[in-house]
Amino acid sequence: MPSRPFNRVLIANRGEVAVRVIRALHELDIEAVAVYSTADEDSLHVKLADRAVCIGPPPSADSYLRIPSIVAAANTTGCQAVHPGWGFLAENPAFATACAQNDVVFIGPSPDVMARMGDKASAREEMGAAGVPLAPGTPPLEADEVADGAREVGYPVLLKASAGGGGKGMRLVEDPDELERAFAMASGEAESAFGDGRMYLEKAIVPARHVEIQVIADRHGGVLTLGERECSIQRRHQKLIEESPSPALTPELREEMEATVERAVKRIGYTNAGTFEFLLGPDGSFYFIELNARLQVEHPVSELITGIDLVHEQIRVAAGEALELTGRAPRRGHAIEVRVNAEDPSRDFMPMPGLVSQYRPPLGPGVRVDTHVEEGTVIPPFYDSLVAKVIAWAPDRDRALARCLRALNEFEVVGIPTTIGAAAEVIRSEGFARGNYSTSYLEEVSLPALSEVET
Repeated sequence: MPSRPFNRVLIANRGEVAVRVIRALHELDIEAVAVYSTADEDSLHVKLADRAVCIGPPPSADSYLRIPSIVAAANTTGCQAVHPGWGFLAENPAFATACAQNDVVFIGPSPDVMARMGDKASAREEMGAAGVPLAPGTPPLEADEVADGAREVGYPVLLKASAGGGGKGMRLVEDPDELERAFAMASGEAESAFGDGRMYLEKAIVPARHVEIQVIADRHGGVLTLGERECSIQRRHQKLIEESPSPALTPELREEMEATVERAVKRIGYTNAGTFEFLLGPDGSFYFIELNARLQVEHPVSELITGIDLVHEQIRVAAGEALELTGRAPRRGHAIEVRVNAEDPSRDFMPMPGLVSQYRPPLGPGVRVDTHVEEGTVIPPFYDSLVAKVIAWAPDRDRALARCLRALNEFEVVGIPTTIGAAAEVIRSEGFARGNYSTSYLEEVSLPALSEVET
């Protein structure tokens, strides 16, 4: 067995991602230390960890977002590194800096790169300098400047938060009469979510597909791209279904996008795992949206088509090891991921926390379920509504979709509404089956599951 990159690693997260990272650590013979709020005392990630440290009460601001508490937990348990997962502090350069100041390795990009890419407006400038295609847009604007900016860019426009992510602080504006109100709402939402209400404008690409490129880079100049993920099935700018390869990409366009990403990674000095997100127009043109400087929720899609464990690679790269493979990762077959959330599709996907009284995940060939839920788990109201991810792989898309539907039909969750039925309806729909869909697909089609409560 090869030597361990680290002896002990703390996971600065909860739920499904914490479970995912703990399993990777144990496969590398590394001890895993969990942190948890009092709401998560009985959670699966706490049970699976070798050690666990309580860091505060349920609200995120008093627990999972408290940098001093998490760094202290790493120090007192003798951890050499911290894995941030996604969400919470995963893209917070102050957290990465605090880890470095306390001799703890942050498993992710450098604080400098994270700060530069975290400001979406400055990231646009840097990507443009690296030759990455950009949609027409503006720098951050004041409220009295936004009308002129929108006229210059041309309607429809997207209002976007400079410090944004996850769809927060974003509004599509199709008419000048909507602009003032949309700006106030989006800026207020951004200020509340990120402590930064600055907004900028981008030309809205309509219709558009959301396609992202997975990459990992080491400290020795090695860059590996793992192909694309199609993420166009969304609600409120948040993803519900992801697949790879994208039905929309030709081999030539795929290579162009991956080559663009590789150049950008080298230009900005990016290391560890990251995802470049793009809008893809009907004519095959693509435009940079953002760089997510962390692991993505949908990373299993890339893992299943390449056979590469991204969490293993993250840990090795953070320890200073070189990637064994660079360039383009070989790919095989087709993978599709469905996010199963504790939400009511008939009420605009409203989060519906509660007790999971019965739980039976699907099994069988080509099916992977990433989850932190067991029978008797309580989905708390304080955090993300994700219950599980169902990922299906098969040699081609048609068989992958059939396998995914079979898995969804087997999935039993009782006690809370979920998105299982809605996802199955999407996959069965004619447009999705043909691969002909965009980011507005859920608004354009009529699906029975979106008007029925599933319990």
